[in-house]
Amino acid sequence: MVIVWSRRHGYLLGGILIAVLLLAGAVFALQKPVSIVVDGKVIKDRVFFTSRVEDILKKNDIALGEKDKVEPSLGSLVEKNGQIVVTRAFKVKVIADGRSVEILSTPVSIKEAIQMAGFKLDENDIVKTLPTQETVPGQEIEVIRVTQEEKTVEEPIPFEVETVADNTLERGLTKTLKQGKNGIALNTVKITYNNGKEVKREVISSETLVEPQNKVVAVGSITSISRGGQRLDFKEARYMVASAYTYTGYRTASGTKPAVGMAAVDPSVIPLGTRLYVEGYGYAVAADTGGAIKGDRIDLFMEERAQCINWGRKKVKVYILE
Repeated sequence: MVIVWSRRHGYLLGGILIAVLLLAGAVFALQKPVSIVVDGKVIKDRVFFTSRVEDILKKNDIALGEKDKVEPSLGSLVEKNGQIVVTRAFKVKVIADGRSVEILSTPVSIKEAIQMAGFKLDENDIVKTLPTQETVPGQEIEVIRVTQEEKTVEEPIPFEVETVADNTLERGLTKTLKQGKNGIALNTVKITYNNGKEVKREVISSETLVEPQNKVVAVGSITSISRGGQRLDFKEARYMVASAYTYTGYRTASGTKPAVGMAAVDPSVIPLGTRLYVEGYGYAVAADTGGAIKGDRIDLFMEERAQCINWGRKKVKVYILE
Protein backbone atom coordinates (compact mmCIF):
# COMPACT_ATOMS: atom_id res chain seq x y z
CA MET A 1 0.00 0.00 0.00
CA VAL A 2 2.86 2.40 0.84
CA ILE A 3 4.54 1.69 -2.48
CA VAL A 4 1.38 2.52 -4.44
CA TRP A 5 1.04 5.86 -2.63
CA SER A 6 4.59 6.80 -3.37
CA ARG A 7 4.16 6.17 -7.05
CA ARG A 8 1.01 8.25 -7.15
CA HIS A 9 2.78 11.02 -5.27
CA GLY A 10 5.64 10.92 -7.74
CA TYR A 11 3.31 11.07 -10.68
CA LEU A 12 1.59 14.10 -9.15
CA LEU A 13 4.81 15.94 -8.53
CA GLY A 14 5.99 15.18 -12.04
CA GLY A 15 2.75 16.48 -13.48
CA ILE A 16 3.01 19.69 -11.48
CA LEU A 17 6.61 20.21 -12.62
CA ILE A 18 5.65 19.69 -16.25
CA ALA A 19 2.75 22.12 -15.87
CA VAL A 20 5.03 24.75 -14.36
CA LEU A 21 7.52 24.31 -17.18
CA LEU A 22 4.79 24.55 -19.78
CA LEU A 23 3.41 27.65 -18.11
CA ALA A 24 6.85 29.26 -17.95
CA GLY A 25 7.40 28.43 -21.58
CA ALA A 26 4.05 29.93 -22.48
CA VAL A 27 4.84 33.11 -20.54
CA PHE A 28 8.24 33.40 -22.21
CA ALA A 29 6.64 32.77 -25.60
CA LEU A 30 4.15 35.55 -24.95
CA GLN A 31 7.02 38.03 -24.29
CA LYS A 32 9.19 39.75 -26.85
CA PRO A 33 12.56 41.56 -26.68
CA VAL A 34 12.65 45.39 -26.81
CA SER A 35 15.38 48.05 -26.54
CA ILE A 36 15.03 51.41 -24.82
CA VAL A 37 17.44 54.19 -25.82
CA VAL A 38 17.74 57.10 -23.36
CA ASP A 39 20.49 59.73 -23.71
CA GLY A 40 22.52 57.27 -25.76
CA LYS A 41 22.23 54.50 -23.16
CA VAL A 42 20.57 51.26 -24.33
CA ILE A 43 18.37 49.25 -21.92
CA LYS A 44 17.34 45.69 -22.94
CA ASP A 45 14.01 44.22 -21.74
CA ARG A 46 11.37 41.58 -22.53
CA VAL A 47 7.69 42.51 -22.43
CA PHE A 48 4.31 41.01 -23.23
CA PHE A 49 2.73 41.45 -26.64
CA THR A 50 0.06 43.67 -25.13
CA SER A 51 2.51 46.07 -23.42
CA ARG A 52 2.35 49.75 -24.30
CA VAL A 53 5.34 52.09 -24.54
CA GLU A 54 4.15 54.02 -21.48
CA ASP A 55 4.02 50.83 -19.37
CA ILE A 56 7.51 49.78 -20.40
CA LEU A 57 8.99 53.17 -19.46
CA LYS A 58 7.31 53.02 -16.05
CA LYS A 59 8.56 49.47 -15.54
CA ASN A 60 12.11 50.68 -16.14
CA ASP A 61 11.70 53.80 -13.96
CA ILE A 62 12.18 56.18 -16.89
CA ALA A 63 10.47 59.51 -16.10
CA LEU A 64 9.63 61.96 -18.88
CA GLY A 65 9.92 65.73 -18.85
CA GLU A 66 7.19 67.95 -20.29
CA LYS A 67 9.03 68.55 -23.57
CA ASP A 68 10.77 65.17 -23.89
CA LYS A 69 10.00 63.22 -27.06
CA VAL A 70 9.19 59.47 -27.24
CA GLU A 71 9.09 57.35 -30.37
CA PRO A 72 6.86 55.45 -30.87
CA SER A 73 4.15 57.33 -28.93
CA LEU A 74 3.28 56.41 -25.34
CA GLY A 75 0.05 54.62 -26.30
CA SER A 76 1.65 52.44 -28.97
CA LEU A 77 2.03 48.65 -28.54
CA VAL A 78 5.58 47.46 -28.79
CA GLU A 79 6.70 45.17 -31.58
CA LYS A 80 9.10 42.27 -31.44
CA ASN A 81 12.70 43.50 -31.43
CA GLY A 82 11.28 47.03 -31.35
CA GLN A 83 13.10 50.09 -30.09
CA ILE A 84 11.83 52.91 -27.90
CA VAL A 85 13.81 56.15 -28.23
CA VAL A 86 13.53 58.84 -25.57
CA THR A 87 14.93 62.22 -26.63
CA ARG A 88 15.44 64.63 -23.76
CA ALA A 89 14.54 68.30 -24.24
CA PHE A 90 17.26 70.92 -23.68
CA LYS A 91 17.60 74.71 -23.50
CA VAL A 92 18.38 76.92 -26.50
CA LYS A 93 18.72 80.71 -26.39
CA VAL A 94 17.40 82.86 -29.26
CA ILE A 95 18.45 86.54 -29.48
CA ALA A 96 16.60 88.99 -31.74
CA ASP A 97 15.18 92.53 -31.72
CA GLY A 98 17.06 93.39 -28.54
CA ARG A 99 15.52 90.49 -26.60
CA SER A 100 16.78 87.11 -25.43
CA VAL A 101 14.32 84.20 -25.23
CA GLU A 102 15.14 80.74 -23.86
CA ILE A 103 13.21 77.76 -25.20
CA LEU A 104 13.06 74.12 -24.11
CA SER A 105 12.76 71.53 -26.85
CA THR A 106 14.18 68.43 -28.48
CA PRO A 107 16.37 68.89 -31.60
CA VAL A 108 14.57 71.03 -34.19
CA SER A 109 15.67 73.05 -37.21
CA ILE A 110 17.20 76.45 -36.57
CA LYS A 111 14.27 78.16 -38.28
CA GLU A 112 11.78 76.24 -36.13
CA ALA A 113 13.66 77.19 -32.95
CA ILE A 114 13.43 80.86 -33.94
CA GLN A 115 9.68 80.49 -34.48
CA MET A 116 9.28 78.68 -31.14
CA ALA A 117 10.93 81.66 -29.45
CA GLY A 118 8.26 83.92 -30.94
CA PHE A 119 10.36 85.61 -33.62
CA LYS A 120 9.67 85.90 -37.32
CA LEU A 121 12.57 85.33 -39.71
CA ASP A 122 12.56 87.62 -42.75
CA GLU A 123 14.12 86.72 -46.09
CA ASN A 124 17.16 89.04 -45.77
CA ASP A 125 17.89 88.37 -42.10
CA ILE A 126 21.20 86.78 -41.09
CA VAL A 127 21.26 83.89 -38.60
CA LYS A 128 24.43 83.65 -36.53
CA THR A 129 24.86 80.31 -34.75
CA LEU A 130 26.69 76.97 -34.80
CA PRO A 131 26.97 75.21 -38.19
CA THR A 132 24.35 72.57 -37.36
CA GLN A 133 21.19 71.43 -39.13
CA GLU A 134 19.33 70.98 -35.84
CA THR A 135 19.66 72.56 -32.41
CA VAL A 136 22.00 71.17 -29.77
CA PRO A 137 22.09 71.66 -25.98
CA GLY A 138 23.16 75.13 -24.85
CA GLN A 139 23.09 76.56 -28.38
CA GLU A 140 22.77 80.32 -28.88
CA ILE A 141 21.04 81.61 -32.00
CA GLU A 142 21.28 85.29 -32.95
CA VAL A 143 19.03 86.83 -35.59
CA ILE A 144 20.56 89.89 -37.25
CA ARG A 145 17.88 92.04 -38.86
CA VAL A 146 18.91 93.25 -42.31
CA THR A 147 17.18 96.31 -43.74
CA GLN A 148 17.92 98.48 -46.76
CA GLU A 149 16.97 101.92 -47.95
CA GLU A 150 17.76 104.14 -50.93
CA LYS A 151 18.77 107.79 -50.60
CA THR A 152 19.65 110.51 -53.09
CA VAL A 153 22.63 112.52 -51.87
CA GLU A 154 25.04 115.09 -53.24
CA GLU A 155 28.63 113.91 -52.95
CA PRO A 156 31.96 115.44 -54.06
CA ILE A 157 33.79 114.22 -57.14
CA PRO A 158 37.51 114.42 -56.21
CA PHE A 159 39.68 116.36 -58.62
CA GLU A 160 42.77 114.74 -60.14
CA VAL A 161 46.33 116.10 -60.27
CA GLU A 162 48.00 116.87 -63.60
CA THR A 163 51.77 117.33 -63.72
CA VAL A 164 53.80 119.27 -66.28
CA ALA A 165 57.58 119.44 -66.61
CA ASP A 166 59.19 122.77 -65.70
CA ASN A 167 62.76 123.36 -66.90
CA THR A 168 63.08 126.44 -64.70
CA LEU A 169 62.56 124.48 -61.48
CA GLU A 170 64.97 122.15 -59.66
CA ARG A 171 64.25 118.42 -59.62
CA GLY A 172 62.45 117.46 -56.42
CA LEU A 173 60.58 120.75 -56.21
CA THR A 174 57.05 121.40 -57.37
CA LYS A 175 54.93 124.46 -57.96
CA THR A 176 51.12 124.60 -58.12
CA LEU A 177 50.02 126.31 -61.30
CA LYS A 178 46.31 125.85 -60.80
CA GLN A 179 44.34 124.83 -57.75
CA GLY A 180 41.98 121.88 -58.11
CA LYS A 181 38.30 121.99 -57.35
CA ASN A 182 36.00 119.07 -56.53
CA GLY A 183 32.93 118.48 -58.65
CA ILE A 184 29.47 117.52 -57.40
CA ALA A 185 27.60 114.28 -58.14
CA LEU A 186 23.99 113.42 -57.38
CA ASN A 187 24.14 109.79 -56.30
CA THR A 188 21.39 107.30 -55.58
CA VAL A 189 22.77 105.19 -52.76
CA LYS A 190 21.55 101.85 -51.40
CA ILE A 191 22.35 101.60 -47.68
CA THR A 192 22.33 98.27 -45.84
CA TYR A 193 21.82 98.10 -42.07
CA ASN A 194 22.45 95.19 -39.67
CA ASN A 195 20.32 95.64 -36.56
CA GLY A 196 19.97 99.31 -37.43
CA LYS A 197 23.70 99.91 -37.92
CA GLU A 198 25.00 100.84 -41.36
CA VAL A 199 27.34 98.17 -42.78
CA LYS A 200 27.34 98.85 -46.51
CA ARG A 201 26.77 101.77 -48.87
CA GLU A 202 26.53 101.17 -52.60
CA VAL A 203 26.06 103.73 -55.38
CA ILE A 204 23.47 102.35 -57.79
CA SER A 205 23.22 105.42 -60.07
CA SER A 206 25.04 108.73 -60.42
CA GLU A 207 24.52 112.04 -62.20
CA THR A 208 27.25 114.69 -62.49
CA LEU A 209 26.00 118.14 -61.52
CA VAL A 210 29.33 120.00 -61.56
CA GLU A 211 32.47 118.75 -63.32
CA PRO A 212 35.68 118.68 -61.22
CA GLN A 213 38.60 120.96 -62.15
CA ASN A 214 41.97 119.26 -62.03
CA LYS A 215 44.92 120.61 -60.07
CA VAL A 216 47.94 121.44 -62.28
CA VAL A 217 51.41 121.05 -60.74
CA ALA A 218 54.75 121.93 -62.30
CA VAL A 219 57.50 119.37 -61.61
CA GLY A 220 61.11 120.54 -61.68
CA SER A 221 63.68 118.95 -63.99
CA ILE A 222 66.84 121.02 -63.46
CA THR A 223 69.79 119.07 -61.97
CA SER A 224 72.52 121.66 -62.31
CA ILE A 225 72.80 125.30 -61.15
CA SER A 226 75.53 127.90 -60.62
CA ARG A 227 76.34 129.22 -57.16
CA GLY A 228 79.22 131.64 -56.49
CA GLY A 229 80.54 131.11 -59.98
CA GLN A 230 80.68 127.34 -59.46
CA ARG A 231 78.61 124.66 -61.16
CA LEU A 232 76.49 122.69 -58.69
CA ASP A 233 75.28 119.26 -59.82
CA PHE A 234 72.65 117.65 -57.59
CA LYS A 235 70.22 114.72 -57.43
CA GLU A 236 67.33 116.74 -56.11
CA ALA A 237 66.41 119.81 -54.13
CA ARG A 238 63.93 120.19 -51.29
CA TYR A 239 62.68 122.88 -48.98
CA MET A 240 63.55 122.22 -45.34
CA VAL A 241 63.18 124.05 -42.02
CA ALA A 242 66.71 124.89 -40.85
CA SER A 243 67.84 125.68 -37.31
CA ALA A 244 71.37 126.06 -35.93
CA TYR A 245 73.38 124.58 -33.04
CA THR A 246 76.87 124.98 -31.64
CA TYR A 247 79.36 122.73 -29.80
CA THR A 248 77.84 121.03 -26.73
CA GLY A 249 80.79 118.89 -25.71
CA TYR A 250 79.47 115.76 -27.39
CA ARG A 251 80.58 114.13 -30.60
CA THR A 252 78.28 113.74 -33.58
CA ALA A 253 76.28 110.61 -34.38
CA SER A 254 79.02 109.66 -36.86
CA GLY A 255 81.63 109.82 -34.07
CA THR A 256 83.43 112.98 -35.18
CA LYS A 257 83.80 116.27 -33.34
CA PRO A 258 81.22 118.79 -34.62
CA ALA A 259 82.54 121.49 -36.92
CA VAL A 260 81.32 124.09 -39.38
CA GLY A 261 79.98 122.31 -42.46
CA MET A 262 78.22 119.57 -40.51
CA ALA A 263 74.48 119.17 -40.36
CA ALA A 264 72.12 117.09 -38.27
CA VAL A 265 69.42 115.34 -40.31
CA ASP A 266 66.74 112.68 -40.14
CA PRO A 267 68.55 109.62 -41.60
CA SER A 268 65.27 108.28 -42.98
CA VAL A 269 65.08 111.42 -45.15
CA ILE A 270 68.77 112.15 -45.81
CA PRO A 271 71.27 109.31 -45.17
CA LEU A 272 74.30 110.10 -43.03
CA GLY A 273 77.32 110.94 -45.16
CA THR A 274 75.30 112.73 -47.84
CA ARG A 275 76.87 115.89 -49.26
CA LEU A 276 74.61 118.93 -49.22
CA TYR A 277 74.47 122.53 -50.30
CA VAL A 278 72.28 124.73 -48.09
CA GLU A 279 71.33 128.16 -49.39
CA GLY A 280 72.53 130.85 -46.97
CA TYR A 281 74.95 128.43 -45.30
CA GLY A 282 76.98 126.71 -48.02
CA TYR A 283 78.33 123.19 -48.34
CA ALA A 284 77.59 120.69 -45.60
CA VAL A 285 77.73 116.98 -44.81
CA ALA A 286 74.96 115.03 -43.09
CA ALA A 287 77.00 113.84 -40.08
CA ASP A 288 74.74 114.13 -37.06
CA THR A 289 71.22 113.45 -35.82
CA GLY A 290 68.95 114.98 -33.20
CA GLY A 291 65.87 113.97 -31.24
CA ALA A 292 63.88 116.90 -32.65
CA ILE A 293 65.25 116.59 -36.18
CA LYS A 294 62.49 114.64 -37.94
CA GLY A 295 61.23 114.80 -41.51
CA ASP A 296 62.15 117.87 -43.54
CA ARG A 297 64.22 119.38 -40.71
CA ILE A 298 67.95 120.20 -40.70
CA ASP A 299 70.20 121.57 -37.94
CA LEU A 300 73.33 123.41 -39.07
CA PHE A 301 76.50 123.63 -36.96
CA MET A 302 77.87 127.13 -36.24
CA GLU A 303 80.89 128.16 -34.17
CA GLU A 304 79.23 130.82 -32.03
CA ARG A 305 76.00 130.82 -30.06
CA ALA A 306 75.32 134.36 -31.31
CA GLN A 307 75.43 133.05 -34.89
CA CYS A 308 72.83 130.41 -34.00
CA ILE A 309 70.56 133.03 -32.47
CA ASN A 310 70.92 135.31 -35.51
CA TRP A 311 70.13 132.37 -37.82
CA GLY A 312 67.04 131.41 -35.85
CA ARG A 313 64.75 129.07 -37.72
CA LYS A 314 63.96 129.53 -41.39
CA LYS A 315 62.85 127.71 -44.50
CA VAL A 316 65.73 127.09 -46.89
CA LYS A 317 66.42 125.28 -50.11
CA VAL A 318 68.67 122.24 -49.62
CA TYR A 319 70.45 120.58 -52.56
CA ILE A 320 71.36 116.91 -52.26
CA LEU A 321 74.58 116.68 -54.23
CA GLU A 322 75.76 113.97 -56.58
